[in-house]
Amino acid sequence: MLPTTYRASGVDIDKADRLIGSLKDRIQSTFNPHVLSPIGGFGSLVEVPQGYREPVLVSSTDGVGTKLRIAFMAGKHDTVGIDLVAMSVNDILTLGAKPLYFLDYFACGRVDEAIYRDVLSGICAGCQLAACALVGGETAEMPSFYPEGEYELAGFVTGIVEKKKIIDGSSIKAGDRVVGLASNGLHSNGYSLVRKIFFDLHHVKVTEKMEALGGQPLYRELLRPTRIYVKSMLALLADYPIKGMAHITGGGLPGNVARIIPDGLGVSITVDPGRIPPVFRLLQKLGNVPDDDMYATFNMGVGFVFIVGAAEERAVIERLRALGEDTFPLGSIEKAGEGPRVRVTTPP
Repeated sequence: MLPTTYRASGVDIDKADRLIGSLKDRIQSTFNPHVLSPIGGFGSLVEVPQGYREPVLVSSTDGVGTKLRIAFMAGKHDTVGIDLVAMSVNDILTLGAKPLYFLDYFACGRVDEAIYRDVLSGICAGCQLAACALVGGETAEMPSFYPEGEYELAGFVTGIVEKKKIIDGSSIKAGDRVVGLASNGLHSNGYSLVRKIFFDLHHVKVTEKMEALGGQPLYRELLRPTRIYVKSMLALLADYPIKGMAHITGGGLPGNVARIIPDGLGVSITVDPGRIPPVFRLLQKLGNVPDDDMYATFNMGVGFVFIVGAAEERAVIERLRALGEDTFPLGSIEKAGEGPRVRVTTPP
């Protein structure tokens, strides 16, 4: 009987090590002066930056969800890594935290070199957009556990904020203004509904060119990566008193904005129909999706929301626009009344 090796069972440790080695420069390009350890150790060393009186660490973890299925169908893997970073760094940003470092978990049945390089390169790109270091991760090769060419992703971020500058929504009051930052499409939520409408109900091919989407292949729209708002919002926070922030993910505008509004208050949000990206209109038409379901599932063109005093609204919008953000007023904070705390309407 011939010797049975780990490689013969389907796990090639040397291959994974070689791939990490080939990406070493790309990964280290995300490092900042606070990273104290090289790639490859049992743990990563990152020092707490100086200048904080009462530093508070802020952590979050997330994945990309069934958006990965689109990447598998299209054979395009260079953007989902950006999504992975975005989902976590935008979440801790809502507390006023600056991302410090990120770790990833990549699990597959067999490591495909091209797929792995694309995914890790996307993660590096996302970390650079968020100005945080990719300090480590785990590559888990599990034969027969995942179908050929498929994988799972998870991401983990740690950030930092001065204790006195934590943003928790507690100072929000009636009369404050709600401001939105544009998304660039679906981001990373609602893809179970997206797949049901396009692929199960209408049997659209992922490569099909859609006139309603500007004639581009469907997968290009569906794989457009989640926007990362970190640099713009941290620049704004340095100069203006922001009272609350929400990353618009699962639950849409009603579910996520409600998380930051104190008891006794509500909010009326008006979404300009001209700001709703075509992909949402197409999904609603093809699926006959009710308005309430659209707003409770998707971001509808609003990727990030913050609350500011009425006196600062105009100045913060101008500042963010100068930073390149498509920013716009959404509504105002009110005393809570009958019905839902967050009311979202779209004029005809």
